[in-house]
Amino acid sequence: MSCYIYWDKIKEIANSLRKYGDLQLHEIPLNEIIPLLDSVEIIAHDQEIDFDSAKHILDDEKMNEALKLIRKFYTKLGSRLETENANEILQSDDPWATLESFHFYDRYQGLLKNENQLVKFTPEQTVVFIGGGPLPLTLILLNKIFNVQGVSIEILPEVAELSREVITKLGLKSQIEVVTGDETALKDIDCMVVMVAALAEPKERVFSNLWDIVDTVTPVIYRTYTGMRAILYSPVTERATRGFHKEVMILPTGKVNNTSVLIRKVV
Repeated sequence: MSCYIYWDKIKEIANSLRKYGDLQLHEIPLNEIIPLLDSVEIIAHDQEIDFDSAKHILDDEKMNEALKLIRKFYTKLGSRLETENANEILQSDDPWATLESFHFYDRYQGLLKNENQLVKFTPEQTVVFIGGGPLPLTLILLNKIFNVQGVSIEILPEVAELSREVITKLGLKSQIEVVTGDETALKDIDCMVVMVAALAEPKERVFSNLWDIVDTVTPVIYRTYTGMRAILYSPVTERATRGFHKEVMILPTGKVNNTSVLIRKVV
């Protein structure tokens, strides 16, 4: 199937987003913007469009403005959904049920199933997740499913504090630690697996600092966007991960958005 069938649709979605102007996304009712997310993901999840065909539209200069709008929307909406769910957990009498109501909860389970093929998660491991955000769901589910201990590194102090409160509310304070800082905080943490969030930025700095810190044995898993899913966010480039060897990549299935890549440092 030609990706150009979506050319006008992508522009239509971008125009819908443009009408909000500088209005803060948190002011827009979710029942108004979730359908926009759904319309974007219908395109992103089209399995009939191969990578080469997707590049024709994603690399086209005429689509730059539309892609910027869509990617900004996707990032901001994701942040809003995480923050709102985190705050709801703090107010909930059943925090785990509230967590499971998170819009992307089931997808994270599918994503971790994929990533368990890259690194077999075991209770003996400590996983460090760079870019944990207000709702460190990856580490929460790693602990729930695989009994793995984790450390979330979050650069924004207020976001890190919210994350700590969520972890405490879920009864996981002894299992998951939240550290305030950037990726260089890793040098003070004893870990066996490093994971990099898809939205951790700037990528070149993150991976450059990781190269300085990790050894050649430690597995590093990063999340990125490939094929038409790159409509949602810019993919990680080979330039960003120079100095690392790509061992294996697992493509997403169903409604999972992230491609997961296992790399190790080379010298």
